[in-house]
Amino acid sequence: MASKGWQHPYVNIFKHVKVEDWKRAAKEGDVSTCTNKTLKCSVFQIKGPVPANSYILIPKNINHSLGLTGRYFYLLFRPTPGKYFVVHLDVSAEEGQVVRISFSNMFKEFKSTATWLQFPFLCGAAKDSVYESTAKSARHGLVGPAPTSARWTCLMLDLQYTLSVYLNRRYSHLKSIKLCANMAVKNMFTSDLLLDPGVSFSEAKLMGLASSQGTGPIPREMSFPVPKGGSWHDLYDYIRFPSEGTKLPFDSIQKGDPKPDTRCVSRNRSPIREESRCVSLSKPVQDRVSLIQQITTPKSLPRNQTPVVTNVPELGVVCTHQYHELLSHDEEEHQQDSTCSSSQHLTSRPPCDVDDGGVHVYVHPEDGCSQHGEESEEEFVCTPVPHPIHLSSSKKNRQQKLLPDPILRLDRIIGFGGATTKCALWTKSGDAVVYPCHAIIVSMKVSSNRQRFFIGHTDKVSALAFNGNTTLLASAQTGSHSLVRVWNYHKGNCLAIFRSHAHSISSLSFSYGGGILCGVGKDGHNKTMVLVWNTLNVGKGGEVTVLAKAHTDVDIHTIKVAFFDDTRMVSCGRDNIRLWRVRNGSLRSCPVNLGEYHSGDFTDVAFEEGSQNLDERTLFASSRSGHIFEIDYSRVVVRNVRRLLPAQQQHANRREKRTFNTGQGIAVNSISVSSSFCATGSEDGFLRLWPLDFSAAFLEAEHEGPVSLVSVSSDSLQVLAATCTGNLGFLDVSSRGYSTLMRSHADTVLGFSVDGIRRHLTTASSDGTVRIWNMDSLQQLFDFVSEDSPCSVAFHPSEQVFSCGFSSGIVRVFDISSAKLLAEHKQHRGEVVGLAFSPDGEFMYSADSQGSLALHNASEEEHDVIRVVCNVVARGTERAPDALAVSCDSRCLAFVGPSEYVVTIADARSLDELLHVDVSILDVASPRLDSALKVCFSPASTDHLLVATSANKILWVSTKTGRLLREVSKVHKHQCSSLAVSEDARFLLTAGHNAVKVWDYNMQLHINSQMFIGHSQPIRQVSFTPDQLGVVSVGDGIFLWDFLAHPVDSLADSRSPLGVSSIAAPKSVEQEAEVSRVQLSNGMPRQTAPLPSSPPPQLDVSALEVNEEALGSLSICDDVQTVPAVPASGSCPSSEPRPAVSFLKVTDLVSTSPMNTDHTGVVELKEKKPARPDCYRHFFPRFKTSTLDQAAVAPQLGEEGIKLKAVIGYNGNGRGNMVWSPDQGLFAYSCGCLVVVEYLHTGRQRHLQGHSEEISCLAVTNDAQTVASAAGGSNGNRSLICIWDVQKGTCRKTISYHRGAVQSLAFSRDDRFFLSVGDFSDPEVALWSTKTFQLLSSFNVSGAIHDAAFSPSAASQLACAGSQGVYFCLIHTQGSDVELKVQKVKAPAEVGDVELTALCFHMDSFVFTATNRGHVCVWDINAQRCFMTWEADEGEIGVLLCRGNRLLTGSNTRWLRLWEVEAVQGVKPREKVCNVEDSGTMVVLEQEIMLDGATVSAAFDNTMDMGIVGTTAGTLWYINWSDNTSTRLVSGHKTKVNDVAFSSDERHFATCSEDGSVRVWSTLSNELVVQFQVLNQACGCVCWSPSSSKDSECVAAGYSDGTLRIFRLASSEMEMKLHPHNVAVTAVQYSANGHVILSAGKNGLVAVSSPVNGATIRIIRDHKGAPITTIQCVNEQCKNFGLEGNEMWLAASDDRRVSVWAADWMKDRCDLLDWLTFPAPAYFGDDSPPPSLAAFYPADPSLVVYTGYGVEKELSFYSLANKQIIKKVALPHWATCFSLSCKSQLVAVGSKERVLKLIKSTSGRFQDFLQHSDSLQTCHFSPSGTLLFTVAYNEILLWEVQGL
Repeated sequence: MASKGWQHPYVNIFKHVKVEDWKRAAKEGDVSTCTNKTLKCSVFQIKGPVPANSYILIPKNINHSLGLTGRYFYLLFRPTPGKYFVVHLDVSAEEGQVVRISFSNMFKEFKSTATWLQFPFLCGAAKDSVYESTAKSARHGLVGPAPTSARWTCLMLDLQYTLSVYLNRRYSHLKSIKLCANMAVKNMFTSDLLLDPGVSFSEAKLMGLASSQGTGPIPREMSFPVPKGGSWHDLYDYIRFPSEGTKLPFDSIQKGDPKPDTRCVSRNRSPIREESRCVSLSKPVQDRVSLIQQITTPKSLPRNQTPVVTNVPELGVVCTHQYHELLSHDEEEHQQDSTCSSSQHLTSRPPCDVDDGGVHVYVHPEDGCSQHGEESEEEFVCTPVPHPIHLSSSKKNRQQKLLPDPILRLDRIIGFGGATTKCALWTKSGDAVVYPCHAIIVSMKVSSNRQRFFIGHTDKVSALAFNGNTTLLASAQTGSHSLVRVWNYHKGNCLAIFRSHAHSISSLSFSYGGGILCGVGKDGHNKTMVLVWNTLNVGKGGEVTVLAKAHTDVDIHTIKVAFFDDTRMVSCGRDNIRLWRVRNGSLRSCPVNLGEYHSGDFTDVAFEEGSQNLDERTLFASSRSGHIFEIDYSRVVVRNVRRLLPAQQQHANRREKRTFNTGQGIAVNSISVSSSFCATGSEDGFLRLWPLDFSAAFLEAEHEGPVSLVSVSSDSLQVLAATCTGNLGFLDVSSRGYSTLMRSHADTVLGFSVDGIRRHLTTASSDGTVRIWNMDSLQQLFDFVSEDSPCSVAFHPSEQVFSCGFSSGIVRVFDISSAKLLAEHKQHRGEVVGLAFSPDGEFMYSADSQGSLALHNASEEEHDVIRVVCNVVARGTERAPDALAVSCDSRCLAFVGPSEYVVTIADARSLDELLHVDVSILDVASPRLDSALKVCFSPASTDHLLVATSANKILWVSTKTGRLLREVSKVHKHQCSSLAVSEDARFLLTAGHNAVKVWDYNMQLHINSQMFIGHSQPIRQVSFTPDQLGVVSVGDGIFLWDFLAHPVDSLADSRSPLGVSSIAAPKSVEQEAEVSRVQLSNGMPRQTAPLPSSPPPQLDVSALEVNEEALGSLSICDDVQTVPAVPASGSCPSSEPRPAVSFLKVTDLVSTSPMNTDHTGVVELKEKKPARPDCYRHFFPRFKTSTLDQAAVAPQLGEEGIKLKAVIGYNGNGRGNMVWSPDQGLFAYSCGCLVVVEYLHTGRQRHLQGHSEEISCLAVTNDAQTVASAAGGSNGNRSLICIWDVQKGTCRKTISYHRGAVQSLAFSRDDRFFLSVGDFSDPEVALWSTKTFQLLSSFNVSGAIHDAAFSPSAASQLACAGSQGVYFCLIHTQGSDVELKVQKVKAPAEVGDVELTALCFHMDSFVFTATNRGHVCVWDINAQRCFMTWEADEGEIGVLLCRGNRLLTGSNTRWLRLWEVEAVQGVKPREKVCNVEDSGTMVVLEQEIMLDGATVSAAFDNTMDMGIVGTTAGTLWYINWSDNTSTRLVSGHKTKVNDVAFSSDERHFATCSEDGSVRVWSTLSNELVVQFQVLNQACGCVCWSPSSSKDSECVAAGYSDGTLRIFRLASSEMEMKLHPHNVAVTAVQYSANGHVILSAGKNGLVAVSSPVNGATIRIIRDHKGAPITTIQCVNEQCKNFGLEGNEMWLAASDDRRVSVWAADWMKDRCDLLDWLTFPAPAYFGDDSPPPSLAAFYPADPSLVVYTGYGVEKELSFYSLANKQIIKKVALPHWATCFSLSCKSQLVAVGSKERVLKLIKSTSGRFQDFLQHSDSLQTCHFSPSGTLLFTVAYNEILLWEVQGL
């Protein structure tokens, strides 16, 4: 089993076991060998009247296993005519379970258990025989004895498919085979290949069938002989399971359609794998379908589907554009009968049948196609003819379905009980509690409240039982079809399922060892039935059998198996306690003589722990009268009776002599005994602990309702208690603390609403309560009880307010924070059926069952009624609780009314009716009038209204015209009870009866929905959570689901032109990876950073209308990124240093005049701007509004106050901006305007500083002594190329030549020449001498050039690739004159209108070019013509690299691929046209790796074994092809960095970005330690906890959705999620002592939150209306200022106000110390004014330093003691950020002019640093003042502070 290679391609089973020797195989009965005339070989004949008595068994020893891993099992046999046969296959699943698969012609129907599948076999007949014609027309009686004309049959069973579909198991291997009479057998074999017995080897060769494609002919030794000229299918039968036949029953093994077309696409092409099939499940199989198993219905393709192309060359995959061509055909031909999945226009609006009434499981026959191993073997055939051959690259031909699969995952359930509250169990370890919640069994960890689920019951669970070591769990469900399931508790899988023969099991008990299971229920005559099952072999896949059963007239509440003897049980009930025993297959009982107590109601029994001696066993029993009975088990007599009284009197060690009427006893419902005490649960709500003599209760815990169950844990340290009201908790005996695990409603949940800000959930229930829940902890926060019945609830969108509607018509509004009633309205006379707030929170709406609709003013606490309209809403209660829908823009209100056939859309502010839509006239063919049930607006597009109707349809209606846009029929089997649409309008959520469905909103897939079950009662309401990360459904319980859909911005895009192709469906491997990264609804971040998309997502064209606005946005998008005007030429920057300015003075502020612009530049501006090329390979500088201050001067070398230590990140916006020389060890890349030279063995960096703009590309000489870098010129000057001496780190030469950006740089092979290429605005190629760097030659072209390269062998050859084609260049040197001879050749017509994006040389005579559509073209240099192409990628290829015979391609689909291109050398263009048959060229895909972004740079060694690759995500990867690994070398933020913060010990620093990531780095190594990613949110601020302990170190981050998340560094997990704001968080800071967290929102509110429990302690509103920019906290005694407090904190807002506060958080004190307001003139700038910034002066916290927009540009020092400004330091620019050092009185100030100023605050001395390429947005000194961080966009620089 260690190696499976020996089993490929097949295993001959008879030969493998040497069946003739009968040593490893066994035979029984009449088994003989004979020669068969038809097959002309010997076969085994098995005969016998009883199949079970004559058989062949392989292997002989049942404890051994064949271990055959082949997916397909082939049996070559002939059934004996007129007889019955049976075949048993024992198959092992990966889960460890053995499943028997049996098929026989004696089975009448399909049957299944968890360990046995029985399939009826339908025998075939000879062609044109009477039986065949009869069987074709028959619909019954197909199963039976084999006909006389039964033929030799090749049967193929797909074992993997069978286990997956019918049992949801993963196939591992075939264990054993048993062939039972009556049959003749030639042989058996297993294989992973799908073989066709009707194809000979010669035919297979002609058809191109090969094992590498997963198919082929059947092996010769297994084949049936076919006479010359005969047809195999005329002589024999080929039966495949899964079957393709149309006969009944469906779950049978039968002959398929004999037409060859069903098996093979074409005779000249290999068979395509069959598409995923739909399998109808019988009822037993439905019972086994788990909750997460998707139940969907496949949709047929439109009739105009493009046929599969069969003349494609032999590729490993299939053509991709079939489905997309289908879409375009629909648009052109306007097919009226196409389904919704392909409808692209309004005229094509047929209904979509999405449910055929049955339950289906959608499965994939083999997803192995998409595995990496198979993709590595793809081959491409090329033909050497003069004209290029276009090779279609292959893709899988599969149906598109809703992804990911599954899209929902059950995360948590709020609820306990359902059928009973007397079932709850401890695990043996005591760390988890198992309990039922309606039809689902929940296992909850008591420490974390995390839940896992046992799903499979179809009705409420009525009983549970564990075996002694809690490895087996038994459960029973209520109802007429009561089922019992046995589970493996630790793995969570069901081991057995069987009927109980009782109407409802009320009690279950396992024996200690798990071999016996006992149950009690009622039979059909309502008599008590006791059953005992044998479960000894259930863990090994064995069956569960009934050992004994008994019917009795006595009442039994509880039965328990004695833990010391599996054959003994004890039961109790009304008027009886009985002892039971199983003996000789019968169940006998004897009653305990209760004497005078015989008429009591006995509720529970428990055995005393202790001696194993039977004679000393004591049994305890409890009763409702309060008596505890001690029973001598061996003598069956009552040893002692004690009565438990509320005030217990002494009754120890003596029999109770009083009668039942003596005093009022405690009605005991449950009893549990440990070795040291006894626990009782009683009707008075008390859990009591007693000593074993019951002298007095030593511990009590009171509950809200009667205690229905108590259970002592195995270690006797904890006691579990459950109440009749649905509460579950446990008492810690040692600490005497009580913990509530779960509360629940006692009746149906009618409706709910979610507070997305605070993650609270409110529910209304038929039990008369309204409850508020915490969605993360599942704890109940509030319980509102009313005599009136609540029926609908709604949360205010932002405030802690909710409203509730009652059945009496009253609407009440509650304030949760103060727990008070705000308003009560009694306008309604009927039950409130609809209640909703407008999204903006201004209005509230309520509707009742009598047709009234009310509008309330929600902006005021009283919620006054503005208007009431009568008879506008449809009467009745069936539309509750969500009869009203409000559009996301708060403008429209929709509801059903005034009749049930009409939907009304009204003005949400006035209730004026805008539109009526009559849904009854939309389907004229229907015999019944269709009525509307529910309405829902599409959140992303308010002109869509969705209507659910009584005809089980959903209608898409235009809110503007009322026109029907789309409809979907057969949505559920029952009527839709609730619907909701996701905020991005990508998904639709519906509920029908007990099921939830998730749909593709646009209905554009083959399979548009997934269905989820789990509720045992009809679902009343379902909706997305406000953060769109979860789904809530309510009915019997409250189900919280994780919504696993991929966010829009994480989907990769191929950047194909609109309408030409579409985004390819991600492969299964990618899907799994994506699902594992999806953020869950509990707010936990993903474990790893998502793979960012690049380039931006493609425009999505609506399936409903031709959206002209969407098309128009294409041009708008392009206009936003327009190319800057061609700059005027100017002088090169002077190399002479200007005199340094030492001190800041106001008088020194002189505005520099702009440089003169000559007239040539003006003329050029008026010229037509060149078109921007449509490819990502071309470099476009990131758009900036900042300009460099030309007056700033860098300090002299050696005199710098700060020294650049490290650069964090890599510029993924560059192109070719990374170089690596493996031989010399040089590794350099660019970040912003810096070139970083990194030494990989030490991690040390050196920085080449000379540019002021973003560097576009780099190049290195072959000796690695010189590096060239190019960047744009500052202030409109020409681009600057710097030539660097690597060893010295100095700039040897600068070149300023190209007017636009520089697209590419290259050195020749001998390092004599240097090439530079301008971008599309100035596409000029310049050739330079590397000795003098003088221009030798140049030429201009008409279109953009994207790439250029020198020949690796001939120094005089070079080539360029661009929009117009490829340019072959030859350098002619005559003396000192150098001339470039250029020949342009256009791209071959076969690849279409493309851009040639990348280029590289191969050997001496070939050039590879790539296109923006994924093609690779091969060119002959001498002939200057393209002779071969193939499609190497789905998107644009931006990087080509060739080493030897290996070619590397990198694209914007994130794939990095390695190709073997050796065969290209053998292909030469010829004068005459060469036939295709003459070519044998193959280009082989060797390996591929998916990275985190589009490839922009690559460098590899000479063998292409290892290299470094840069991506647009700002990551540099080390690639090792030998072991196919990728390692992150350099990583940085792709988007803007918003904040950076040091930890208190300075060992780490944290950064946060617009992409939602928080990254923690090591300060010592600058390596990324951990990354916390939150998708769809921007992270605006970050801070560290003040603790210095490693274990307690935390990072807090604020996000754009108003949340705070606290991450613990030690565990790399999110500690807590808080939601104190409903707007973006702009600042966050721990208090100085870490007791609270202060956070500020964009609206100016400051929240004080507890980091312990996440509660918001207080809200400070003083800055309301202006965004807060800064919060800072310091330790400082405030007595000097006349206030109490041990720390101070300040907040600065954009309205130039600073508040300073004194606080003592432990005493809950926070007082305003000072309020500063700084004056300023009106701001008339185009952008926003400079920020207002403030900070405490580190050396003296009584000083506050402020800067911001004002009268002057300055730093102001304000004294809190003197209440005045005591010092000002003038600044030349407005500050965008500043930071104060705790030593040397240093201040760092950043500005929009890209200058970092280091200022000595005492003297005003300063220095300027110009290392950033954009305006600075953040700077921070470390706590010790030795390090400084500065940030400009995504450039992070770390400086060492030397001091001024």
